[in-house]
Amino acid sequence: MEQNNTVPTAGKERKVKGKVVIDIQRCKGCELCTTACREQALTLSGTINSKGYRYIIANNEVCTGCTNCALVCPDAVITVYRTHPKKKPVDITPENIREQLQSIMSPAK
Repeated sequence: MEQNNTVPTAGKERKVKGKVVIDIQRCKGCELCTTACREQALTLSGTINSKGYRYIIANNEVCTGCTNCALVCPDAVITVYRTHPKKKPVDITPENIREQLQSIMSPAK
């Protein structure tokens, strides 16, 4: 039997990253989201919220933005934002924006 002695390499750069935002005051810590997360980006906190529940915290460094956590959350307290780190922002501001604003602010008499 042949053994696979390969050393795990560093994770490759993902095309899509995610940011998980959790309303910790409404989270009941049911942990459904932690089992749904394939990247293991969600864990149960060591502290409690104002209702006495241990809430979920996110490690956004490993999040891929798959939204599985938000889909299984029974209280809908999870929001996932996706970002594309390699895409460059595009400036869609018109070149003559100052003139357009001036014409709106002080119309010709």
